Amino acid sequence: MTSAPPPARDPGLQGERTALSWTRTALVIVVNALLALRSGWVSGQLLLTAAGIVLVAAAIGAVLYGSRRGRALAGRTHEVPPAAPTTAIAIVAATTLLACVTGIASVLVAH
Repeated sequence: MTSAPPPARDPGLQGERTALSWTRTALVIVVNALLALRSGWVSGQLLLTAAGIVLVAAAIGAVLYGSRRGRALAGRTHEVPPAAPTTAIAIVAATTLLACVTGIASVLVAH
């Protein structure tokens, strides 16, 4: 007697929601990065300019990771989508915090 194949996985919109949330996070990071780059460049603050460059790189990483994860969750790849690693979540949280602090610093430097 053969067993029935497992039911097809129905990911619903989970992959799309995940990719969109990573894209929104990257957008917030990019906006703060651009603020920091502009303020750092105008005021001559090397640290603020460097933080802006780091944030642009982090935003690119967030978009790439989010699109890969979204495709995996949507079932468009053959890899099994594990839970997001805690290190990725911690890195994004720290980057978002850095983006907020940098955005605030860029506003304070401008005045």
